[in-house]
Amino acid sequence: MTIPSSSSGRSGLNSARRPRRKRDPQSTREAILEAARQQLAQDGKEGVSVAQVAQRAGVNRGTAYQHFQTREQLIEATAAWVSDNLYRTVFGDPNVARAVPIESISVQATTEHLAEFAMENPEIGRIWLFELLSSKRPANDPFWQQYVSNLERFAKTNLAQPGIDAEVVSVLLLAGTFLWPVWARAHARTAKERQRMTKRFSREVLRLCLHGTLRPDKYADLEDLVARSNSLP
Repeated sequence: MTIPSSSSGRSGLNSARRPRRKRDPQSTREAILEAARQQLAQDGKEGVSVAQVAQRAGVNRGTAYQHFQTREQLIEATAAWVSDNLYRTVFGDPNVARAVPIESISVQATTEHLAEFAMENPEIGRIWLFELLSSKRPANDPFWQQYVSNLERFAKTNLAQPGIDAEVVSVLLLAGTFLWPVWARAHARTAKERQRMTKRFSREVLRLCLHGTLRPDKYADLEDLVARSNSLP
């Protein structure tokens, strides 16, 4: 009769008692959202499902459904991600940005950071914009709320032209910003060319603002910047 060795017995016992690796729900959620962003960028809203995203993220389908029960929830979470990252890119830390005096906010930096984000995130940026514009409660979006609020505050200063409609201006600027990458990516072959087209867009928005919402006499530096941009190759 063969007697099992004590070493193999201990090995089996230790294996049975080995604690299971704990799941990290937050990391799993982030992996699912990253996969959703990739899927949305590739196939748009109609090409996204929780099952597809779960497969792309490498997680069990049931686990994915625990975090997001429907495609709509995935899209909403992706839009929230865009809003948060756009906010931080354009305005900085939310805990600080809300207290910054409107006179201290750089029109040039705001315009350029917004255009750069749109060029780097064209597909999901447009999805975010459509979700925002079709929402019955756009004020629930942190970026939109801050963006419109800043324009409303700006309109009350002596830096602005009289009679600005902050909501209309916000929609016009955001729509143009997130549609320009469609044109740019169709006509620019390299990242360097897209970067140049981003700068072109930013300068033209500043030019429009100087003759629409800003008082040019208060922004001599921007006038010089726009004038110099005419000589860019």
